[in-house]
Amino acid sequence: MAQTQKLAVVGAGLVGKRHIAAIGQVPGVELVAVVEPGPCDQTVPVYPDLDALFAAKDVDGVILSTPTLLHVQGAMACVERGIPVLIEKPLAASADDAEGLVRAAATIGVPILVGHHRRHNPIIQKTAELIKEGAIGKVRAAQVTCWFYKPDDYFDLASWRKKAGAGPISVNLVHDVDLMRHFLGEVVTVQAQMAPSMRGFENEDLAAAVLRFESGAVCTITVSDSVVSPWSWELTSREYPIYPATNESCYLIGGSEGALSIPDMRLWQHEGGTSWWNPIKATAMPVSSSDPLINQIAHFEDVIRGRANPLVTGEEGLKTLRVVEAIQIAAQTQTTIHLGNKAAKSVVVVDKISDIL
Repeated sequence: MAQTQKLAVVGAGLVGKRHIAAIGQVPGVELVAVVEPGPCDQTVPVYPDLDALFAAKDVDGVILSTPTLLHVQGAMACVERGIPVLIEKPLAASADDAEGLVRAAATIGVPILVGHHRRHNPIIQKTAELIKEGAIGKVRAAQVTCWFYKPDDYFDLASWRKKAGAGPISVNLVHDVDLMRHFLGEVVTVQAQMAPSMRGFENEDLAAAVLRFESGAVCTITVSDSVVSPWSWELTSREYPIYPATNESCYLIGGSEGALSIPDMRLWQHEGGTSWWNPIKATAMPVSSSDPLINQIAHFEDVIRGRANPLVTGEEGLKTLRVVEAIQIAAQTQTTIHLGNKAAKSVVVVDKISDIL
């Protein structure tokens, strides 16, 4: 029988507690420690920082669910010790910092995973499969809506959420950008707008972007944490029971032969030929249901044991972060941002939007 893999969670906030709960649902792993400088009600040993953890415990893997500014420092401490690490999204506070981490991990040969957990959701896996199989033909367009209203106490519980760089572009939209890359390929240009926080915080609370992909597909994407709406992944996917569920969809993906609405998984196609004169009907696509955070922990175990390669590698997290940065820069500078080959590195030059209208 394989030895149980010992895991530690760094940061016991909202997301950290979800990881802790997920670990308890996966055979073959166990939580042996938590790192949390503040009060913590966990039954396992709690340490104030990573140095104290590593001095006291041998662990097989670490999950980092700290504020974004601490991701690289914490991940490097794990990588330097040869310990596989699962890092919550976004990978780092900046793409340049993330690039250094990814390079170091590759050089040392330590796997890093990025917590874009939605890729572990069967709904997302089924969508990617349908697109790859050509169920909607050549993908031409996508529309993403990420609107919700975060209450004031969400920000009061963690003051870093009010700071510049911690707005919904980096905290929330990063998930949706990652999935559009997963479905549609690499982004080549970005245009964007954003608005300052109505609550008076340092960050934005509303943004919109237009992404163009190497394939020629175009995606429009909007996010706000100050809009009352049923159209967000949280409220439509039934992924996390704490959110009230709606029967709406938040992603629409259109192709030359059909369209998909997600997460209700309806495939729309014309009968008797692709023409707006012909009847169009929806077919519900069968899909299984399971908790992506539990699936992600099971996958992390497989990576630690050498049975699998990371589903969302550090390089993938870096590419998504490059696009998120491009959205922020495009909104701030009112320029079109061109991304380098395969979105590996952004090239911030080009045209003022006013010059191309």
